[in-house]
Amino acid sequence: MKQTGLVFFPAFDWAISPTHPEREERLLYTRDQLFEEGVMDLPQIREYKSGLATHKDIARVHFCVPNVDAQITEAHLVSAGSALVIADAVMNREIKNGFALVRPPGHHAMTVAHGNRGFCNINNEAIMVEYLRKKYGLRKIAIVDTDVHHGDGTQEIFWHDPDVLFISFHQDGRTLYPGSGFMDELGGPLAYGTTINIPLPPNTNDGGIHYLLDHLVMPLLDEFGPELVVNSAGQDNHYSDPLANMAFSAQGYAVLNQKLAPDIAVLEGGYSVETALPYVNMGIIMAMAGIDYSNLREPDYSPARLGKKSGSQDYFNQIINTQMANFRGRAAKIQDYRKRFPHDYAYSQQIYYDTDGISEQQNIRLRMCPDCSGYRTIQSSARHPGGENYDVFCITVPMYGCPKCQEEGQRIYDEMIGKPGPFDYVYLQDRAQDVYRSMNTGRKTETVL
Repeated sequence: MKQTGLVFFPAFDWAISPTHPEREERLLYTRDQLFEEGVMDLPQIREYKSGLATHKDIARVHFCVPNVDAQITEAHLVSAGSALVIADAVMNREIKNGFALVRPPGHHAMTVAHGNRGFCNINNEAIMVEYLRKKYGLRKIAIVDTDVHHGDGTQEIFWHDPDVLFISFHQDGRTLYPGSGFMDELGGPLAYGTTINIPLPPNTNDGGIHYLLDHLVMPLLDEFGPELVVNSAGQDNHYSDPLANMAFSAQGYAVLNQKLAPDIAVLEGGYSVETALPYVNMGIIMAMAGIDYSNLREPDYSPARLGKKSGSQDYFNQIINTQMANFRGRAAKIQDYRKRFPHDYAYSQQIYYDTDGISEQQNIRLRMCPDCSGYRTIQSSARHPGGENYDVFCITVPMYGCPKCQEEGQRIYDEMIGKPGPFDYVYLQDRAQDVYRSMNTGRKTETVL
């Protein structure tokens, strides 16, 4: 019998503040329930110890400013490393699937990391995906984000990656942080159609989410044909969550995971510490392990309270029809982009780190490479509330970057560090060669991972 693997890491030594929703107590009730119900002793379950991500694992995804140590604690290394433990176990066929119940969360953390935003410093799922690609040669991966908040960090990291299908269920960004995740956010010019957002009206319940799962998400996965499916398992769509306005139940989460059948689930948000998290986590585990969850109920669960499928049927069908058309039309759209931008594609974006109060301006240039997804340069300027500022220049070469892009990335890095300029740090992230460099331009000291 192939088992379901679990890593449980509550991060008792890390919190944003003693009263913050993302604090030590967040997983205490889940831990108690798992042990009291004897889940860890079931023959269908195999428990794994936490692991440690390396600085290189993080640098494969993030430009941490000024360096990795400045943006993480040991808890972040363990949270990301525990996802890698489950990933290894799945790939080595020790287990059929696995769930990393970890914190701190990560899906709001973007490529450049100046601080904490949306309770996230580094992106656990993205670190795991790039680790899997590097170590095991996987290419096509799907991430289904079920957190109530749009997974804007994961979206941004894979915005230019045509081999990662990112699908996000979330409460409509017009009504909830981070104010993004609309249907016209579809990916970069060489990865158009591989970002699919499903913005949901407040109070959407089990029926609405399952309808979209059945008629949109599962058909998209079938057509994309990923080698691995990851559930970015945020649980704040639950009806009792204090930070949102949705109506999903523990039973609903269990059904979703049974249908989705992710290879790996990684815990994200969910802040109803007593009422939701123990039951939702239990439901996900039972569904992944093939255990009957039909009697799973929250203490205050009421079918009458949740009602019938919420939201407009016409609206749900509009989402389905629009996003299927966007996905199926991606090749033609990419060709159009190539005609309009034969050499480079440039754009700017502003990012706000709500937890730390940091304002960042980015100017990005993508090489419209004919042979790969292209290297990028990112000029990032961050202004901290205390007056500390960082101006950095980043070059990123994709995992499957062609020799030309690898050569160009190294050339630009050498040029930038060889002349005076306005940047405090210059970084090279060459995923193709798995080499990561950073230059402190003031001290002329280089770090290589």
